[in-house]
Amino acid sequence: MKRIVFLMVVTLTNLCNSQQLFMEIGKTMSAFDYKNSLGVRLDNMQSKPNNYLKMGYRDVLNHNETLFFSIGANYNGYGAIGSDRLLDNFYEWDVTYLGVEAGVDFRIFRIRDFSFFLKGTASAEFLIQGNQTLNNQVFNLVGEEEFNNHIFFLRGGLMMTYPISRNTHITANYSLGKTVLLDKGNATDQEELKLLAHQFGFGIIISLPNCNCPF
Repeated sequence: MKRIVFLMVVTLTNLCNSQQLFMEIGKTMSAFDYKNSLGVRLDNMQSKPNNYLKMGYRDVLNHNETLFFSIGANYNGYGAIGSDRLLDNFYEWDVTYLGVEAGVDFRIFRIRDFSFFLKGTASAEFLIQGNQTLNNQVFNLVGEEEFNNHIFFLRGGLMMTYPISRNTHITANYSLGKTVLLDKGNATDQEELKLLAHQFGFGIIISLPNCNCPF
């Protein structure tokens, strides 16, 4: 009985000590799939680099410490630029979304101090700033009923971690994501924007000190 209690305490202590905070920052290269109010898709669009930032909480899900769960907030900028030779026009988008994100990391292998993870995340993002430029006219997209101000993003990618101290790891990250449109409300036209985004970034993971667990 004492041995079982001891093992339970050790297990709970390890899980408690695995609690972590993380932050990641990097660049986003986005591709836009845009349809105007008539449902016509615009071609010849080029991606425009933007920044992203995410931070949150991370914890282990199994005793082997190969599967982790994370939850946090993200700040993402997306952009595109293009033109139409036939119509002799120019268009550009700059949009910024703030969101909440949840995901899992699975460690697939380790080479010395380097660990490699597969990552999958899902996030709900809300437009906080956005401009659409058509020729010499600029339109504010925030609050426009015809434009998808709420998006749902699914992402998958890779992460590499390396320890720089007992409680701190640095990370290198890549992810590829695609949006799934949420309800557009009572929009009467066919204008919509779908996003495909590549993200490249670096981050830090900090293990929390021993927590005051109830045992």
